Amino acid sequence: MAIRTIVRYPDPRLQQVAAPVERVDDSVRVLVGDMAQTMYEAPGIGLAATQIDVHLRIIVIDLSEKRDALQVFINPEILSAGGDLTVHEEGCLSVPGVFENVERPGAITVRALNERGEAFTIEAEGLLAVCLQHEIDHLNGRVFVHHLSRLKQSRIRAKLAKQERDAA
Repeated sequence: MAIRTIVRYPDPRLQQVAAPVERVDDSVRVLVGDMAQTMYEAPGIGLAATQIDVHLRIIVIDLSEKRDALQVFINPEILSAGGDLTVHEEGCLSVPGVFENVERPGAITVRALNERGEAFTIEAEGLLAVCLQHEIDHLNGRVFVHHLSRLKQSRIRAKLAKQERDAA
């Protein structure tokens, strides 16, 4: 397993739509391991392959406090979204240091494959629903800041540019 470099907003690679995984094989499982290690090291609770410049439809999520409950979603597809719209503060490993409220459906049903290539369906609500929608957005070329006003987006870009200058 290896820690990968996380692509930072507003890098145009984050706008690329990820391709479906054709076959779940050892190379995919190695990628999943790298993604998990990268997410834990960052630290974060979710990571899409797009964020490490691999444009395949793969997501890893771990919402546990002990960081021992990794969930893998390959070719995830939202089958339904419902419930009341909820607002959660979201952050993103590709947008470090930025947290904003985003409104999303409170409950979703997702179909995906696990790391063994087995199909499953999950009904999610709360933080898991938010994370899944956030990460699936990445696979579709969207970052959570795209849900915000143009003014907030430009302020975020300016803040990140300042972070880059200060780090140099």
